[in-house]
Amino acid sequence: MKDDLFIRGEKVPMTKEAVRALALSKLELHRAQHLIDIGAGTGSVSIEAALTHPGLQVTAIEHNPAALSLLEDNCLHFGCRNITIVTGVAPLFVERPADAVFMGGSGGNLTKLIDWSLAQLNPGGRLVMTFILQENLNSALSHLHTRRVAALDCQQIQVSLLTGLGSGHYFKAHNPVFLISCEKEKQRG
Repeated sequence: MKDDLFIRGEKVPMTKEAVRALALSKLELHRAQHLIDIGAGTGSVSIEAALTHPGLQVTAIEHNPAALSLLEDNCLHFGCRNITIVTGVAPLFVERPADAVFMGGSGGNLTKLIDWSLAQLNPGGRLVMTFILQENLNSALSHLHTRRVAALDCQQIQVSLLTGLGSGHYFKAHNPVFLISCEKEKQRG
């Protein structure tokens, strides 16, 4: 989905189109029934997931009042009835286990949120995280190496968009984004 389809706010973060496309692919939602979106912001990940997979139940967790307002507006705008908005800060109680968890930000509680996310996942469930800070990337990778995860993957995404300048054009670079994906180990039989 194009970024400009979403209702936006100045200070509310949004996972951008190219990063969102890769994150949704890595979540493997075609085999999921429940997605948890931690720090949902404008709801771009939740909404695109909900629209692409109508049978998917999405739990969008957000605490910022401005973001909650945009998230609600975007859910109404797109007619997403399979998204449940939870006001609060993860880790918190979620009624049912998930098959996928997306974390677009950690609010300074990265390792705690990784552990909570893995606890929320069914065996074989997918965890996908995005970061812009190198320190968060390093911390997440170090922490995941001490946990029972499989298929650990890490990518750096650098996107530049064609932009007009006078009578010409150039590619305006966006900040690089790091994306980590992994799978909660399946239970041994």
